[in-house]
Amino acid sequence: MYPDHQSRSHALYERALSVMPGGNSRNTVYFPPYPVYIDRAEGCRVWDVDGVERIDCINNYSALIHGHCHPQIVAALREQAGKLLSVALPTEAEIRLAELVTERMPGVEQVRFANSGTEAVMIAVMAARAATGRNKIAKIEGAYHGSYDAMSVSVYPTPDLWGPEDAPEGVAPAGVYEAARASTIILPANNVEVGRAILRRHADDLAGVIIDPLCKNLGFLQVDGEFLKMLREETSALGAKLIFDEVYSFRMGYNGAQGELGVLPDITAMGKVIGGGLPIGAIGAPGKLMEALFDPRGGAKMSHGGTFNANPMTMVAGVAAMELYDRAAHDRLAGLGERLRSGLRELLRVTGRPGTVTGAASMVGLFHTEEPIKDYRSAVKAMMSEPSLGQRTEAFFRHMLNNGVYMASQGFMVLSTAMTEADIDFILDKAEGALRAFPAEAA
Repeated sequence: MYPDHQSRSHALYERALSVMPGGNSRNTVYFPPYPVYIDRAEGCRVWDVDGVERIDCINNYSALIHGHCHPQIVAALREQAGKLLSVALPTEAEIRLAELVTERMPGVEQVRFANSGTEAVMIAVMAARAATGRNKIAKIEGAYHGSYDAMSVSVYPTPDLWGPEDAPEGVAPAGVYEAARASTIILPANNVEVGRAILRRHADDLAGVIIDPLCKNLGFLQVDGEFLKMLREETSALGAKLIFDEVYSFRMGYNGAQGELGVLPDITAMGKVIGGGLPIGAIGAPGKLMEALFDPRGGAKMSHGGTFNANPMTMVAGVAAMELYDRAAHDRLAGLGERLRSGLRELLRVTGRPGTVTGAASMVGLFHTEEPIKDYRSAVKAMMSEPSLGQRTEAFFRHMLNNGVYMASQGFMVLSTAMTEADIDFILDKAEGALRAFPAEAA
């Protein structure tokens, strides 16, 4: 049972503390009192160093669309590893992955590859500035878009600093320089008129607006259609660029969130799924814009390099993953997501526990509160008004971890095509046990 201070995971954590701050290189993999260390994985299951088996409901924060070690992806990597690991020249696999991406994304005619979602967003933001000659980028309060300076603003603002609802203040964590904070405009999610007014106030220097149509940090809260329509209208009218961050929300539809929602952005940032489980990022847009920004044959406004951009290993893994992730695979996986969401809602009803289920397609969020979550501030206020909410979230996560299900400690799950209906039913069975096991003071 976790935690067990005699476990190999705990011993490895103690060892890690001496050579890495906090024992890791990625804060998102830590949960107290120590993280579980993984030894191997296959399909939708992982085995930790103590031999405990769990269903993986995070899938490396969405990157593993087909789960772990899919035979076709492994075969492609094995073959490529015997031929070429990396090189300062292009490969055919890069062309094939670009073809697959552009075939799927209606707003993307050409693409450039990078190494992470953070890089993709960074380049997309720079592209908007280069295309418009302006400086400011608007983003949604509480939205996560990677570790780029400007996008780190107001990811986790606190009530004492976040300012009025109709004019949110940009709140920067330590290390973000003041100019980045000052050039980042904060919008409240799903507030059409306030958002419109804020954008118009900054019209003269507005380079673009970035939005994740299904915001992971808000439990996969979907952007309201009217709000998205307003963003498209205002950016077009003001001569700014609308950027979709589809690093997560590519999963929302077979043609990405933009295909599912019917709104085309000017620039798209991508990552995770399209790399087959290896590090990847990509920026895409209509051909005319991409050529003006990046074409090295003359007149490109931007310089874009990177030692591991379009590295052959990632390219072949991405090709295999995207070819496997056809429409039938997407529809089946989205059906599993709906089965899990419907099941969780029914469990909340029959157990009488408070909760709200969010998400779409293969992404599932669970808030242990019935307070309406419409934006970042409402989520924070729910936490503050319900002292037991944190207890319920922690108790649910700990119960699931000890009963064969690994999910995000914050309360969300991201599924893989390796899962079956039986796996979803197993998760629901353990979720029911977790809800019924809530201590009285946390229920």
